[in-house]
Amino acid sequence: MSLTAKNKDTIKSFWAKVAPRAEEIGTDALSRMLVVYPQTKTYFSHWKDLSPGSAPVRKHGKTVMSGVAEAVSKIDDLTNGLLTLSELHAFQLRVDPANFKILSHNLLVVLAIQFPDDFTPEVHVAMDKFLSALALALSEKYR
Repeated sequence: MSLTAKNKDTIKSFWAKVAPRAEEIGTDALSRMLVVYPQTKTYFSHWKDLSPGSAPVRKHGKTVMSGVAEAVSKIDDLTNGLLTLSELHAFQLRVDPANFKILSHNLLVVLAIQFPDDFTPEVHVAMDKFLSALALALSEKYR
């Protein structure tokens, strides 16, 4: 499922609306993931507080959204553009790549909630395809 030029334009346009609230969105998406998919907590066992909206969750939510912003800026070549992030998650953090899809799903839910008027079916499809491509690019070094 490749991104069309129209998908890319849709993503960039929508991201311009999302970017100012990225930290809040990242916190909410990560908080949801940790509650709805408690098995993901194993990667964050070194945090003192895994509760929704806690300081470590806010900090990592911001980090996640910085990565998504980087992906938007490298949308034409996600695999090469995100190679460093892929290596980090594969070799140092050893995150199961299935978790990228889980976080992507939670991110879509939060975007739909926070941008009800802007999250049209067209935006939904484009963002879903983009986040799937992002998850695949992050999984590159696992192969």
